[in-house]
Amino acid sequence: MPAAWAQGASCEKPVYLTFDTGHMGVAPLVADVLKRQNVRVTFFAAAERTQTDGDSLDSHWAPWWKARAAEGHEFASHTYDHAYWRGDLKGVAPSFRIKPSAGALAGREFTWSAAEYCANIGKASDRLAVITGKKPLPLYRAPGGKTSPRLLAAAKACGYEHVGWSPAGFLGDELPSEKFSNEKLLAQALETIRPGDILLAHLGIWSRKDPWAPANLEPLIVGLKAKGFCFETLRQHPQYRAWIASHP
Repeated sequence: MPAAWAQGASCEKPVYLTFDTGHMGVAPLVADVLKRQNVRVTFFAAAERTQTDGDSLDSHWAPWWKARAAEGHEFASHTYDHAYWRGDLKGVAPSFRIKPSAGALAGREFTWSAAEYCANIGKASDRLAVITGKKPLPLYRAPGGKTSPRLLAAAKACGYEHVGWSPAGFLGDELPSEKFSNEKLLAQALETIRPGDILLAHLGIWSRKDPWAPANLEPLIVGLKAKGFCFETLRQHPQYRAWIASHP
């Protein structure tokens, strides 16, 4: 049994580190840190534009994802087209205003039925299963964390529980580095993170000039470990354990 799983039985101050996809430029370095620190995380993946002139779920990145599966990480959908919820539409059948930010439809707004939204969640999950060889968790994260009760109910009805992040778990890698330096973000995280928090970072942010990862990643992990924290995947999270077990 990997040390990280063995650790879980006695993990009294767990935190749940999660990564959403991005331009993937820092992905190899992130993987190196996680392996060196023996930390398992949960990746939420969409087919986002990358620095390698493709997308984060294409064949170029398939070996990277497969290697993470072999290391014991978990995976879940971030919607295939990084599709933002923009609003609910009135009507008996649930439908939504959706604006993808990745793929051929990026930047345009559409009306999607619940079935169409579910299909986009499922497309990312199915692709992850193919390239990792591992069944993703029956979870998803909406881009930007933007949802409505009706959207969440629709996703849950087709087998996907939504996962956001804790207020202190917003690690700030999307913020402008001119105003939020890595040093400031690291100090804030180490001061405010509490047991049970879900932490959020990305595999590359286009807009941030001074990348958060990997500069802050290892100091954050080391700092949290020094404070008695331990790292688990969302498979172990008490809020999602029963849902995951009931959707094998």
